[in-house]
Amino acid sequence: MAMMALAVVGQKKLPYKDPSLSVEERVNDLLSRMTLEEKIGQMRCTLAWNYYEIDGNKVVPAESFKKDIAEGNIGMLWATYRADPWTQKSLSNGLNPELAAKAGNALQRYVMEQTRLGIPLFLAEEAPHGHMAIGTTVFPTGLGLAATWSTEAAEAMGRVVGKEVRLQGGHISYGPVLDLSRDPRWSRVEESMGEDPVLTGEMGAALMRGLGGGDLSKPYSTLATLKHFIAYGTTEGGQNGNQSIAGQRDLLQNFFPPFKKVIDAGALSIMTSYNSLDGIPSSASRDLYTDLLRRQWGFKGFVVSDLYSIDGIWETHHVAKSRQEAGIMALQAGVDEDLGGKAFGELADAVRKGLVSESEIDVACGRILTKKFEMGLFDHPYVDVKAAKEVGSKAHEAIALDAARKLVTLLKNQNHILPLRKDIRVAVIGPNADNVYNMLGDYTSPQPDGKVKTILTGIRSKLPEANVTYVKGCAVRDTAHCDIAAAVEAARQADVVIVAVGGSSARDFKTSYKATGAAEADIRSVSDMDCGEGYDRATLSLLGRQQELLETLHRTGKPMVVVYIEGRPMDKSWAAGHADALLTAYYPGQEGGQAIADVLFGDVNPAGRLPISVPAHIGQLPVYYNKRAPLPHNYVEMTAKPLYAFGYGLSYTTFGYANLQIKKAGKNLFKVSLDV
Repeated sequence: MAMMALAVVGQKKLPYKDPSLSVEERVNDLLSRMTLEEKIGQMRCTLAWNYYEIDGNKVVPAESFKKDIAEGNIGMLWATYRADPWTQKSLSNGLNPELAAKAGNALQRYVMEQTRLGIPLFLAEEAPHGHMAIGTTVFPTGLGLAATWSTEAAEAMGRVVGKEVRLQGGHISYGPVLDLSRDPRWSRVEESMGEDPVLTGEMGAALMRGLGGGDLSKPYSTLATLKHFIAYGTTEGGQNGNQSIAGQRDLLQNFFPPFKKVIDAGALSIMTSYNSLDGIPSSASRDLYTDLLRRQWGFKGFVVSDLYSIDGIWETHHVAKSRQEAGIMALQAGVDEDLGGKAFGELADAVRKGLVSESEIDVACGRILTKKFEMGLFDHPYVDVKAAKEVGSKAHEAIALDAARKLVTLLKNQNHILPLRKDIRVAVIGPNADNVYNMLGDYTSPQPDGKVKTILTGIRSKLPEANVTYVKGCAVRDTAHCDIAAAVEAARQADVVIVAVGGSSARDFKTSYKATGAAEADIRSVSDMDCGEGYDRATLSLLGRQQELLETLHRTGKPMVVVYIEGRPMDKSWAAGHADALLTAYYPGQEGGQAIADVLFGDVNPAGRLPISVPAHIGQLPVYYNKRAPLPHNYVEMTAKPLYAFGYGLSYTTFGYANLQIKKAGKNLFKVSLDV
């Protein structure tokens, strides 16, 4: 016992344990004491949702965690708190916020007390539209948030996300997603903020400010990881992870600026992407991560691979002859952290063979350690479990509701049918009228009953119960379980029909998943998913029997309001021509149903504006607004113009513009004035 006490006292005197020294001094001292394997361990991030065991009201480290720490010296964990069908973590066997905080403390305590140097863990968590964990606040997905055009809403969301991640013991938040979406067939459009670099950059910077602005000393600052570098949202054919076609001018004018804007706002981590540019996999590009990010932009953070994307240099892009060579290529490109950990797990052998130098390992490891010291984890590695009760609070719920209200985008309002009176009878119909998970988008955890407001629950809050009839009518994709006849009968008895159609990114326990977590679209899947990572589309039309449902209801002659719940801009040509009113609410989050009802009944004036153009036909793609000259010309069969252009959106207010004046006010400066 006396010898152990002396050892502990001696360890506390080590310079890297001394908070009075500078971060640089502490990092250099720690690196000098680490073995090669310990350094590489800090550069490996493993999948962690099975690293804990729940024992009643306690959480303890699992044996698999202890084994991986002992064998791999792992320094970063990913998705410890994640719950979804891929991880097989549910409300019954996953972590609520209090247990999550206990789990983080338990894992942290183990490495602090049971490893040679006591280096704290980094816990990285998915948080593109809220922390992907049980009990957290679910915000609109990126596309919906961008439709608010409100940096205030984005910053408020960032504050909540950062606080909820940190209260539970997490440190790194994956997001915001800054990919420009130019092909709506791509499965991850919902995560992006649309097609415009300025809107994407401004909204991303606002989120970054909410997440702490890069000041890691703040108690609720997260180390935000920007996704995905670069041009990931413009892959050929809308195929997730395929090659992207973008020239240097396009990269400089459009794709790089949003990332630069958010880095300047404080981002300290960048994630690579699965795609390639000009035959070079993003995760192997020295031009991107060393020359551009660090030398030109002065980036002071670290680069993390997307999950197994370093392995993909070898396995899918086929430009490396082995996983080890792929790891070397990524390291020398400037990638510091291997999400998945397999490729970097072979770096120690590469150093011993002389294929890569230990000094290169030191640089990457030093970048990771620097951020751990800056966040204060060596001195304060644990969180207050009791404070986790603030996760998912009413105050946070109100911020989600505000964002959801601001995103609802009115596309058509014939004869001013909206807003609706509160003394009418309505038939609420459609696959997205009362489907909890279809409101939320991909990267969402399981939700308890009653937490998520659907369109039906929102409408019922506005009208007497007897005035609302609900019939699902059909599913998003499934054609076997439909009752269109019942929907028609309900419509005939109503004054107005509200039909909620669109898509779904709701994962279920029957869907198959790839190793990366992307869903697999195959014939065996009975999921209603038509969007979300891995669910690329060849068309943009409604699937299943949704179109039949719309047309059949229209034939009743009743006024019809169509609401699209969607992760991508779907083909709305029929609705634009036949519905009395047309809205899109994207994936609006847990408060979306209430927000939509608030707009339908006039308690909120719709203010959403499209962050991405809505094509009139897939043959127009790509149809983004800021193409370089010459401008597109019409096709033989149809116009080249989109059905609804970027920035479009109506409100209940009538207004006009007049007296436009543009005056030069200096070099490259103009003063614009007009009367509204």
